[in-house]
Amino acid sequence: MTGKTFRPVDETELSGLVTWAAADGVPLEIIGNGSKRGLGHAVAADHVVDMSGRTGIVDYEPAELVLTVECGTTLAAVEACLREANQQMAFEPPDYGPLLGHPAATATIGGTMAGNLSGPRRVSAGAARDHALGVEAVTGRGEMIRAGGRVVKNVTGYDLTRLLCGSWGTLAIITRFSLKVLPAPEKTRTLLVTGLAPSAGCRVMDEVLASPHGVSAAAWLPAVMASRSAVGYVSSPGTTVTAVRIEGPSASVLACHDSLRSMLAAHGPVEELHGRNSAVFWKEVRDVAGFVESEAAVMRLSVPPASGAVVCERITESGGEAFLDWGGGLVWCAFTPSPATAKAIRDIATDLDGHAMLIRADEELKAAVPVFHPQPAGRRDLTLRIREGFDPCGILNPGRMAMVD
Repeated sequence: MTGKTFRPVDETELSGLVTWAAADGVPLEIIGNGSKRGLGHAVAADHVVDMSGRTGIVDYEPAELVLTVECGTTLAAVEACLREANQQMAFEPPDYGPLLGHPAATATIGGTMAGNLSGPRRVSAGAARDHALGVEAVTGRGEMIRAGGRVVKNVTGYDLTRLLCGSWGTLAIITRFSLKVLPAPEKTRTLLVTGLAPSAGCRVMDEVLASPHGVSAAAWLPAVMASRSAVGYVSSPGTTVTAVRIEGPSASVLACHDSLRSMLAAHGPVEELHGRNSAVFWKEVRDVAGFVESEAAVMRLSVPPASGAVVCERITESGGEAFLDWGGGLVWCAFTPSPATAKAIRDIATDLDGHAMLIRADEELKAAVPVFHPQPAGRRDLTLRIREGFDPCGILNPGRMAMVD
């Protein structure tokens, strides 16, 4: 049978499609605009369920800080809507399209929430799932489900909304999300300290994040990565850059600015970025822009922030490139595609009780090294039981998360 692409117009049609597929054991690949289609293993399905047509803002009440949106709506469209009310998605969702060989600004809210993807503000605002209030979806049984609601206090019962965040379309097909949004900051300042080694950079980030100055993001870039920035204050020094962001009401930012600058001056030369340059810089960090032009494989490691410098140094010693986000708790690395190197980097995360995810790689490398970090036996069994409850026939994105297939 020639593979077909289905574009269901509503939940009823989608439910009927999935019910048929489950009855006949027909696997389905779930996509939006496909900007993250290369993330994960290739899906073992001939037919595609294209949700990109499910677009639009269903309901938005700025005074209530609640937004309900169709799954195929792009992040760019959501952000444009929020800007009109001077609000934002606090978890700063990334756009990995260019990193994965796709156009920018095509990532959808459904794909972002299904991957639980968060940007630099994750260290202060929490993960994407922490801002999910409610979800509508169709399970692998063809059942239409609705979980959560449109108010922050609606948290009774089993939290299916958060469960679907990070499931990568293997439990249910998300059709609609309700999100908590927040006011956009009146003022933003980013302070840069140059010339610090990763260990010193991590100490600085730990110090400022523990301070009362409301730091919303902290990152460390090696000299080669800083040199690729479009922001002159970042690229021109020709050395490492440790970046710290504060944002919020103007009076608060200005009050914290002087204290924070004095604190940082004890560690090295300090420069600062204002509104536009700050936004450009953190977008580069958020979207891993420094690795876009490279042909290297890319992996991200989540580790204890105090271990970020050690991980970074070990990756650099092995010939790779690495930079730190989330105050040292997130390590992005690029390396020459090699199963041995990928396994060695993953072992670093395992040794530190962290986890690693292969973001960009060819199919040969993905076949040799699991994309998602292998789970301990107990967690793996629980994952499989949850999967069987939602999708007993295994028809939704089979193979995408091969670690639990």
